[in-house]
Amino acid sequence: MTRPLYLALGVLSFATGFVGIFLPLIPTVPLMLLAAFCFARSNPAWERRLLEDPRFGPHIRAWRAKGAIPRRGKWIATVLMGTSTLTALALVDGPLRWLPAAIAVPVLAWCWTRPDA
Repeated sequence: MTRPLYLALGVLSFATGFVGIFLPLIPTVPLMLLAAFCFARSNPAWERRLLEDPRFGPHIRAWRAKGAIPRRGKWIATVLMGTSTLTALALVDGPLRWLPAAIAVPVLAWCWTRPDA
């Protein structure tokens, strides 16, 4: 019963992550991590293909081995979240202007505490 659910979630995560390659607001690597997790429980052949992929495989293996995030990825996340925060502060009125900062600070704090890949 759970295998089809894991497979469906894996396919959805993979498809959304693939779209994220072209749309900067969709986080590709975390969705590929989720897809690999789901495929490990539903379709090991698809998991193996993700692990062997030259773009996603190293990130997935580094995460599984030691919870590592590449330093370059940390800097990109910091710059993009900082840009989003500054844009919201400049363009949004009211208390919602602080929402990107409220999200970015704990996410980046967590991100920078992970080991470098």
